Amino acid sequence: MRITLPNGVPAEIARPEVVDEGTLGVVLFPDIMGLRPLFDDMCAQLAADHGWVVCAPEPFPGREALPVDERLAVMADFDDAELRKTADLAADATGCARVVATGFCMGGMLAFKAAASGPFERAAGFYGMIRLPEAWAGGRLQQPIEALASPDRCPTLAIIGTADHFTPPQDVAEAEALGVVVVSYEGAEHGFVHDASRPAHRADAAADAWRQVVGFLES
Repeated sequence: MRITLPNGVPAEIARPEVVDEGTLGVVLFPDIMGLRPLFDDMCAQLAADHGWVVCAPEPFPGREALPVDERLAVMADFDDAELRKTADLAADATGCARVVATGFCMGGMLAFKAAASGPFERAAGFYGMIRLPEAWAGGRLQQPIEALASPDRCPTLAIIGTADHFTPPQDVAEAEALGVVVVSYEGAEHGFVHDASRPAHRADAAADAWRQVVGFLES
């Protein structure tokens, strides 16, 4: 179901049949292409399978029609303060006392940033950028590694493909040295989990990565 967060950002929210005081709230950050049927279905499936309340905010509110090359070009204009506000409002929208964060690609990077903000008890990023791509740096976006280095960071898991150029080995090693739990998949490329239509998808690795993330977020 589509909702609008108090700051005007559209979000998809899915609730299980039973919600009680122990229900886990999950903020799910989409990849750079934003909300679309893939993530509508994912929210509904996670709610049904795990009994979570799942809220996925649109990363490009008001600019949903932008093609991917333009999305990549405007990332440098993003503002961390606005992103944190959206993350916090999405957490509130779940209505749950316990809230965790996860996300994919750019959304995995946002999950790493959310790990250092107040409402989240745990965070898991699927192949999120640990350092900003050069074209995204120099603006109002904090380096993800700075959030991961924060003393306020909650327990954090990184799902990594060893063939992913967005997460080079030196960045992964730096995150691991900070106490981030890293689970690596040999030879996996960027985006190998969340979209079965992509050439990079690896079904067995994706299934294992989901098991790792669900166990981590629920622990």
